[in-house]
Amino acid sequence: MTRQIFLDTETTGLSPENGDRIIEIGCVEMQSRRLTGSNKHFYLNPERRNHEDAVKIHGLTDEFLADKPKFAAVADELMEYLAGAEIIIHNAAFDVGFLDAELKRLARPRFGEQVAGVTDSLTMAREMFPGKSNSLDALCKRLEVDNASRTLHGALLDAGLLAEVYIRMTRGQNSLVIDAGASSGGAVTVADIDLRQFTLPVIEPSDDERRAHEAVLAELDKVSGGKTLWRAMA
Repeated sequence: MTRQIFLDTETTGLSPENGDRIIEIGCVEMQSRRLTGSNKHFYLNPERRNHEDAVKIHGLTDEFLADKPKFAAVADELMEYLAGAEIIIHNAAFDVGFLDAELKRLARPRFGEQVAGVTDSLTMAREMFPGKSNSLDALCKRLEVDNASRTLHGALLDAGLLAEVYIRMTRGQNSLVIDAGASSGGAVTVADIDLRQFTLPVIEPSDDERRAHEAVLAELDKVSGGKTLWRAMA
């Protein structure tokens, strides 16, 4: 069974190299293209102050985070939850860079070494929609994912939106067939039905409907410069 986890973080700033830390982690689980509801969400005390510009984005103040656990206190629970899963992140280099920095402080292996793999949905989006904005907000709008509640960035909210975006981006790659019990792995057998037993009604159009239809065909013929196939065949 394919297990995928959509992950997002919020941070005190933009640079783990300069000491910025993770303050929120949100994870949304999906198995076989179905959201399971088995999610994880942590607020963290970063042991340093937020940058003012960062607070404007996520709204998580130093006062709010002061009594929250430190990353070390949740690391085991988080990494056990993520183990063996494909992790999908929008702009993965950013989040993985912060996660690697947090794990390094605890002398633990790098993030990518503890999960089945990391997929960057931003890279996927750029390949699908070259030359367009591929932020999460832009993708939500383009793929008709409702993000009306996203006034501030939030890790769990954004992970959930990313899951919906990913499902739409990859639609058609996997079958969404509902399980009908244990599969034998063989071909599906469909019973033969003699359609001759059915009498299908034929509903004739009214005069008004015929005229309306002819008007539409005439307009299409006009727009195409008289090149419509049905006129030539007639």
